[in-house]
Amino acid sequence: MRLPIPYRPEADVLAPLLQRLQDLDWALASGDAIGWIGQVRAAKPSAFAMETLLREFPLSSAEGLALMRLAEALLRVPDADTAMTLTADQLGRADFSGASQSWLATLSNQAISLSKKMLGEDGQKAGFLARMGAKAVVAATVRAVQLMGKQFVMGETLDEALDDARKQRKARKGLRFSYDMLGEGARTDADAQAYMRKYHAAIAALAKSRDRGVPVEQADGISIKLSAIDARYEAVQHDHVMALLVPRVCELAEAAAQADLNLTIDAEESERLELSLEVFEAVATRTAARYPQWNGFGLAVQAYQTRALETIEEVARIARALKVRFMVRLVKGAYWDYEIKRAQELGLAAFPVFTHKHHTDLSYLACARAMLAMPDAIYPQIAGHNAGTIAAVLHLARAAGAPFELQRLHGMGDAVHEAAHRQYPDVGLRVYAPVGPHKDLLAYLVRRLLENGANSSFVHQLADETLPASALVSSPLHIAPQSAVTLPADILGVRRNTAGTDVSCEPMAKTLLAAYPAAALPTPALTPVAQIDALVQTLAKGQKRWNATPVQTRAAALEQAADALERDLAQWCALIVREGHRTWGDAVSEVREAADFCRYYALQARGLMAPQLLPGVTGERNTYALAGRGVWACISPWNFPLAIFTGQVVAALVTGNAVAAKPAEQTPGVGAAMIALLHRCGVPEDVLIGVYGAGETGAALVAHPKIAGVAFTGSTPVAKAIARTLAGKDGPIVPLIAETGGLNAMIVDSTALPEQVVDAVVQSTFRSAGQRCSALRVLCVQDDIADGVIEMLAGAIALLQVGDPSRLSSDLGPVIDQEAFDKLQGQIAALEGRARLIARAPLPADAPVNSIAPVAFEIGALEQVREEVFGPVLQVLRWKGEVETLVEQINALGYGLTLGVQTRIDTRAQAIAAQAEVGNVYVNRNMIGAVVGVQPFGGEGLSGTGPKAGGPNYLPRFCSESVVTVNTTAAGGDVDLLMAPH
Repeated sequence: MRLPIPYRPEADVLAPLLQRLQDLDWALASGDAIGWIGQVRAAKPSAFAMETLLREFPLSSAEGLALMRLAEALLRVPDADTAMTLTADQLGRADFSGASQSWLATLSNQAISLSKKMLGEDGQKAGFLARMGAKAVVAATVRAVQLMGKQFVMGETLDEALDDARKQRKARKGLRFSYDMLGEGARTDADAQAYMRKYHAAIAALAKSRDRGVPVEQADGISIKLSAIDARYEAVQHDHVMALLVPRVCELAEAAAQADLNLTIDAEESERLELSLEVFEAVATRTAARYPQWNGFGLAVQAYQTRALETIEEVARIARALKVRFMVRLVKGAYWDYEIKRAQELGLAAFPVFTHKHHTDLSYLACARAMLAMPDAIYPQIAGHNAGTIAAVLHLARAAGAPFELQRLHGMGDAVHEAAHRQYPDVGLRVYAPVGPHKDLLAYLVRRLLENGANSSFVHQLADETLPASALVSSPLHIAPQSAVTLPADILGVRRNTAGTDVSCEPMAKTLLAAYPAAALPTPALTPVAQIDALVQTLAKGQKRWNATPVQTRAAALEQAADALERDLAQWCALIVREGHRTWGDAVSEVREAADFCRYYALQARGLMAPQLLPGVTGERNTYALAGRGVWACISPWNFPLAIFTGQVVAALVTGNAVAAKPAEQTPGVGAAMIALLHRCGVPEDVLIGVYGAGETGAALVAHPKIAGVAFTGSTPVAKAIARTLAGKDGPIVPLIAETGGLNAMIVDSTALPEQVVDAVVQSTFRSAGQRCSALRVLCVQDDIADGVIEMLAGAIALLQVGDPSRLSSDLGPVIDQEAFDKLQGQIAALEGRARLIARAPLPADAPVNSIAPVAFEIGALEQVREEVFGPVLQVLRWKGEVETLVEQINALGYGLTLGVQTRIDTRAQAIAAQAEVGNVYVNRNMIGAVVGVQPFGGEGLSGTGPKAGGPNYLPRFCSESVVTVNTTAAGGDVDLLMAPH
């Protein structure tokens, strides 16, 4: 099975799709659609319709945003105090007084208006009466959000949904349903097993009410998410997925076949597309052998993906090979913003989705035409709410004469579909029917709000009656020459974003893996301490000439190095995986970061190092200039053997300094390779020299009298020792740039979504085997939700794969060496004696030497956190009371590197960031992976001296400053002044 690579130029993908639709009479189709729009607008949608909601509270308004955020979070908050604070935080920045016809306005307008008085703009609650008033406001808002959610969910239970379906069928005979069990994807195997039970129960319930008089394609069915029944449903976990997920889907498919129901696999993110097709084919092959007459198996295809048409063709190939027919639900797509962000973060060549709305519509029509032309292999299910698209598909279907059905989401697009039904009464309609309790509908509801609240959305435009109907159905049959969204390479504006790769994309992953066997690390000889003096003297002489070299030349050398890193990314990754024991994903990020440092500092230096004329009195010229200080010692750690090493070295070089570059003794090969690259790119050999050895070598280097500055990343004790050495030397005061470790915490309150929290915690704690200075060390969870979060976290830890980092499936490899392993084992043993074990990942028999199983402990007080545990170890603390007190306790630890905050209360996040004494605060995301020039990185207190690496103030620290003042009148007068008109 082979689909094209997903990252292709958008226009190139669309050209053949447009060719398929050259004979489509858009004017005829749009005439139907304009008539339907007129009917819908004349009838006025109900007060509960999505159209009304978006007209009253567009997402571009403060009210719309407040409503969406309350819908996403409020119902899951278990404690009254946090619920009141969240409500005040969101309602305090909105004004619902102008709402006229909405159910929300009718239900709770008075309570909402009262909220600012009762809760206060800043969410503070004062006095008994205010507290009672606040509870009333929260109760009214909760009810309003529940009512909103009720419009888009068939029922909290399947029985409720079936009752609703019976009522709807009375109004429209032949209506079909596909039930979806709501919820986030599984994070633990217990979650996955729970979803399996829900799906089995749904199949059993539907089997009892099955109308045996209709074929399976017209019967009710269920939709399943593969991510719900396998917590490790990921492309890099291929073998696991085929061994565990395929049998689970087979179970469900065979149960559906026995009941003669239909079962559809929902579409998910683009990086899982090939894997989903492989799972689909494996399941279809098994079920076709046992139930050859069953045509109820299907899957959803997202037209916004650039490989949608090829996906449909692949499904048809499988169907014909097995001599069955599949049900294919064609949708526009549901994760567009995620796909855009991911491609930009990874630095990919293009997006896996179309960026123009009309391009998605064009793709949708081309896919629909292809499906309608394959009646032997595909039963088309045309899902959507866009009147123009529906009308065009109906015309295509009439021409093809193929069986098909329309689909819509429950609670959305009802009026448009009813208008279409009046004109085409013989077309079948299926409703995608979400089922689940209120707390599980939140993510689904917000996704629907975002999709339909977008400016380009048909539903959003339908609600805007100032737009003529013709504007809603403009032809999509043309190609825009440029992407509607900034391409990943261009997101940084002033400099190019370094290209990356996607380890979940098989062709890209193969390139990485192919580089590993040939990865040859340099083996530099140790530098004798006795040679340090001669080495530094050589650098001191070379620095004079290098400092006089134009900054343009120095910057060009850095940019050439960046280009080489980018071009040979796979080879550099292989070196990092081999010597640093990093996984492929971590290695890719590190190579990109090293190239980013080169480009960012080159760009900065061109402006920074240029002389500046300063203002002054007539007859004087004042020139300000920066220059290199001399010879810098750059001492880098083993945990980022390329990125941090490169960042230090090129910052010193581009500002006119010479560099004695000492990589960590554990990773000398990567450092030596980078030095060789810089030499090839134009840095003279007497300006950059490698120094190799253990701590005593670094100490001798720092102590040399001609060292003009030290850039160090490593432990706090070593940084203090360097500071003492520098302070004790005779001669000039020598600057120290130190970035050290941290007791990094993450604060989680009860408004946070547990699934997002666990994702962020696992990434922040266990990536790179926890060997990042920014890694999460202490998770502080509000007591009201701690039990659930800790249980989910334990399940997620249990699924982590410790293994050879050269395997794509490994989540983490071993720690760097035996010394680190022994220290970690001692720290873990101490925690076992004073803390409660939460979870420990299994350690396979073939785990590499020095592997540490990811582990988490619960502690009783923050004071128990005694030192930085530099490995895959997490300590978890429950907190109660005021969050300000917790932040004070975190500050008291003395470190100040990174802090994570997980909350939906915006004012709380802002207040924590203002109070925290840390260098980098990350809100509602993981807390690792700072990007050069985007998130300048560095801490304070015991975590470093600053300035921040990859920030605007880093390069000046490497420079000396001078001002030259010239009295221009000394030679007879100020010519400029005298010659000026006056």
